[in-house]
Amino acid sequence: MSLFLDTSVLLASLDPDEPNHVACDRLVASGGHGVYIHALAETFSILTGGKQGRRLSAALAARLIQDSVLPYVRAEVLSGPEMTLALAECESRGVRGCAIYDWLHLAAARNAGAEALVTLDRRDFQSLARPGDPRIDDVTP
Repeated sequence: MSLFLDTSVLLASLDPDEPNHVACDRLVASGGHGVYIHALAETFSILTGGKQGRRLSAALAARLIQDSVLPYVRAEVLSGPEMTLALAECESRGVRGCAIYDWLHLAAARNAGAEALVTLDRRDFQSLARPGDPRIDDVTP
């Protein structure tokens, strides 16, 4: 099965105090799953930004991503034309404002041929998904 992981899964895999840490860490460590390249920047931002009680140094956050995420995932990108196509779908999907970032994760998962996008924020993605898109799955222990 081809899975795509969103930022919430990466963050939980890195945080032993996160309630879903064990399941997310196992999922990331199982290897071969896709992530939209933006998830790496979001992970860095949250780890260093002080939100949710986190405030790591930039060097430590970069090292965690390098050592504990990148060896296990395939970072996927959207080309310029693919991004333009995804943006053209925004109105029909009701995407506005910050929802664009979740939509782009889903669009990248679709482009990569993923069967499912795995997240801890299922509601954020369900409203964006349409027939033909990857399934939106919760992390299961």
